[in-house]
Amino acid sequence: WRKPPVDNSTLGAMSVETEPLIEQIFVGKPESLSALDFDRELYIARRVAENAAKAEGPALDDFYACSLSGRTITYKGQLTTAQVFEYYGDLRAEDYMSHMALVHSRFSTNTFPSWPRAQPNRMLCHNGEINTLRGNKNMLTSREGVAMSEYFKERTPQLFPLASDDHSDSGNFDMCVEMLTLAGGRPLHEAVMMMIPEAWERAPDLPQWKRDFYEYHACVMEPWDGPAMMAF
Repeated sequence: WRKPPVDNSTLGAMSVETEPLIEQIFVGKPESLSALDFDRELYIARRVAENAAKAEGPALDDFYACSLSGRTITYKGQLTTAQVFEYYGDLRAEDYMSHMALVHSRFSTNTFPSWPRAQPNRMLCHNGEINTLRGNKNMLTSREGVAMSEYFKERTPQLFPLASDDHSDSGNFDMCVEMLTLAGGRPLHEAVMMMIPEAWERAPDLPQWKRDFYEYHACVMEPWDGPAMMAF
């Protein structure tokens, strides 16, 4: 375990009042697991921990895992864009390196700003609103009775719920993408295309292979309608 160095001296009063205790855990990858399977095991471990924390009641209501992955680390909070780098000392360290970094800033419109609901999420960033959120969440919940992952098999129910009232529209979209990729085995870009298809039915210049893709997956996943921008 490690406590990342943080500096809240530039934060506003509301951010300081709700500032969480932040700790970082390092998990060693067994040699027997591929990188993808390691991420899958981290995924189910995080979901088990989240459900256990929720079962504890109000004492752990604020428990939130920003990320638990062999590929990505999420730094976020109730911060402005500039404050992210001021707050997290890691991001100012000269020897801290990454293949790439995605920085996201948005103005919260349909949810009140908070540390856990800040972006980026674990798989993507989102600007806009999901107008069909209630229906999307209901359909995900209804599928839990028949959902089965080829990888997780009898452990699949440990990934439930597939949607949550504790998360924003962006958070629920992220949960679904995570489920489709890590439990469902789909590539990230394919999962996003399933969830937010183009207006394909009357698009005359759309390649036939892409039209077939959207037509087939329209029977698998209802569109999450309304997103303005997705970065992943």
